[in-house]
Amino acid sequence: QVQLMESGGGLVQPGGSLTLSCVVSGTMFRIYTMGWYRQAPGAQRELVAIITSGGSTNCEDSVKGRFTISRDNAKNTVYLQMNSLKREDTAVYYCKLYNYPRDYWGQGTQVTVSS
Repeated sequence: QVQLMESGGGLVQPGGSLTLSCVVSGTMFRIYTMGWYRQAPGAQRELVAIITSGGSTNCEDSVKGRFTISRDNAKNTVYLQMNSLKREDTAVYYCKLYNYPRDYWGQGTQVTVSS
């Protein structure tokens, strides 16, 4: 069965950096588009960044220039490098495997940006 496992979240000061990882098992990772989403308290889940099977990427405007999505197909892993973190980046971050109509999600990892 398909499983996604995120890691790398934590508490970081404003201006700091974190790298999130999402390991995928149970499927042929390299053929799928992957995405990172986040959900802040009281808010809807929103797309942060996306990477296609061919490596094309796009990021939401508020994180452009600060966040970078990448993938390592040999490790079945997608990453989200987050730099210059702001308090408003605080959220639970989820990775998603696009397999419409049966998408798969990880369980989420908490990122808290606070001094």
